[in-house]
This record gives sequence, C-alpha cells and structure tokens, in this order.
Amino acid sequence: MRNYRKLNSGIGLAIIAFGTLTIAACGASDAEEKTVPAAQAEDEHGEEEGGGHIEMTAAERGEKGIKSVTLGMRKLSGEFIAPGEVTANRYKTAQVAPRISAQIIERHVVRGEEVGEGAPLVTLSSVDMAEAQGALIIGDKEWRRVRNLGRDVVSEKRYVEAEVARQQAHAKLLSFGMAEQEVAALLKTGDASKATGRFILFAPQAGTVVRDEFTLGEFVDPGRVLVEISDESTVWVEARLTAEQAGRISIGAPARVKSNADHWEEGEVIQLQHALDETTRTLMARIEISNDDDDFHAGQFVDAVIAVGASDEALALPESAVVLMDGAPTVFRIEGDEIEPVSIETGAASGGWIVVNSGVAEGDEIVTEKTFLLKSLIQKTKMGEGHGH
Repeated sequence: MRNYRKLNSGIGLAIIAFGTLTIAACGASDAEEKTVPAAQAEDEHGEEEGGGHIEMTAAERGEKGIKSVTLGMRKLSGEFIAPGEVTANRYKTAQVAPRISAQIIERHVVRGEEVGEGAPLVTLSSVDMAEAQGALIIGDKEWRRVRNLGRDVVSEKRYVEAEVARQQAHAKLLSFGMAEQEVAALLKTGDASKATGRFILFAPQAGTVVRDEFTLGEFVDPGRVLVEISDESTVWVEARLTAEQAGRISIGAPARVKSNADHWEEGEVIQLQHALDETTRTLMARIEISNDDDDFHAGQFVDAVIAVGASDEALALPESAVVLMDGAPTVFRIEGDEIEPVSIETGAASGGWIVVNSGVAEGDEIVTEKTFLLKSLIQKTKMGEGHGH
C-alpha cells in the first residue's frame, strides 16, 4: 500500500509538471505571435510619420503667405542693430508742379492710387498759356502760308522769320508745361478759339500717388508741388549710426529690416553719410530694400540689422526656416507642389542665418516664412494617419 501511494504521488507530480510546461510553451507561442505584428505595426507607423508631407500649389502657397529661398552658400558675419526710418526711394520718385501761375480746374487722381507713366494727373488753366496757345496757332498758319508760297515768291528774310516764329511759339508752350501730344492736337484743329489756356499735367513715371496737396479752383504759383509719385517696389531705410558703428561697415554691406508684420526683408547699404548730424551726433546709413509686399511705408520707424565683417562661405539658411519637430531641427523642402519636412544638422548661427551641415543640399527650395503653419498641418496629417490604425 505504501508503494502504491508513492507511485500515485509520482505520477501526479509528473502530470502537474507536464501541464506547467505545456502552459508555458503555449504562452511563449502566443507571445511570439503577438510581438511580431506589434513590432511591424510600430515600424510601419514610424515610416508614415517620417514620410509626412503636404500637397500645395505655388498659388496656394502665395495665398497663405508661404515664402521660400533657394539654399546656397553665404558668408556669415557679425551684426549690430540701429534705429531707422523708412523713406521713399528718391531715385524712383517724381514731383509734378506747374511752371506758370494757373488755376486748378480738374483732378484726375487721388492719394494712394497706382498710375502709369503718362497718366493725366490734374488739369490747369492759365492766361499766359492761352496767349501762348493763340500765338502758336497764328504762327503756324503764317508758316504754312509762307512755306506753300516757297522761297521763289517770298523773301529769304520773311521765310526765315516765319519759320523761327513758329518754332519759338511751339517751344514756349512746351516750356510752360503743355505736353507735346496736347500741342499736336491744338495745331491739328487750327482753331484759335481752342486757345483756352487749359492744359494737363501728366505722370512722368509709373508709381503710387503719395502726395496730392491741392484743391479744385485753387490758384497755384510756379513750382508748387501738386502731385508726388513714387515707385514703392523698393524703399530706403535711413539708419542712424554712431561714428564707431559707421566705421565698421562699408557700402554694399548686407542688412535686414523687420516690418510691422514680423516680416524680415533683406537689403544692403547703398550710401554712407560723411557728416555728423548736428543734433543727434550720428551718421546716416542708407539701406535699400525690396517692398513688393507693401509692408514698408515712408515715415515708419524700424530697426535695421547691419552686418559687419565676414567669415568663410557656408551653406546657410535664415533662422526662421528652422523649427523643432520630434526634438530635431527641421526644415520644409518644396519639390513641385509637395512640401515635406526634412531633419537637418545645424551649425553656427550668425546675423539671422544658421549653418546647415547635413540633411539638405545646395539648390533645394526651403520655406522661410509660415513654417509654424506647415508644422501644424504636418502634425494634423500624422494624427489623422494614427487614427487610421
């Protein structure tokens, strides 16, 4: 009996042990079956996140204010900040004024209006102009008569006098401010009753009307500026520098200016003043910048960042182009209508630019503005893909 109990006890332990081994083996098998798909799913999810991109046409990018630059080599430099004031580009600005005393009869433009070269600005009327117009009509008729008779009929003196009188009358109208096309139209009529003294001042260049200080019916003197037109595609920033700062920069030095819309515009120093301002004891550096977005206006106060010195060339991007995504510095590269985030390795930063050591190449088109908008859109795209799992 004692031996029988030992046998049963041994068999029982063997069964328990076998059952334990069987359960463990089954557990291991299930774990392997579950672990492999989970790893694959994690890898697949990682690939989807790394390959996130946005489809956006050039027109759509323009509407959203997304701007870009072509990645290239650049000499980095130090910089300093100086206060400045935006002014019109005086080399692309024209003032329009009458050359004789006249009365304003009609207005053709208003301030802020875009005009093309040769556009009518204001109609004037002048007694002096009326007399000059009448003299030209008379002189032209006399010249035509003498010319038709010919040198064989009229004396040489009369022939020359008639020709010169007509030329002088024509030149006088032009000197009074009447346009050539108006003079031609007056001569075509040949009617002295058309010599009313009315004439139009035309735009000498295309641009924006930035000044129109006159009133209908007003009498104005010669030289009184009635209209000022400026091509605002470029503007000047007159930065005030100390003598020490002025000594550290030169004409052609890179500069950048920040608008009220938080937009940085690149430019360069085009002129340096050589005499100290008696009041502020500063020197003026004139910076020319592009104003295609109409962010800058005359009289606006800004801060100008001017570069000093230069280092070796390096592949560099504006600092505004770089954002952090998943803890890594990232830029947005444009290829056709596709924008994709690309992780990069950055180097030293200077003057608003940062060196790119790897991740993108020279010639790549990289977004420089509205990067946080793109980051948000990319993250939303990834969240949408994640929900799909």
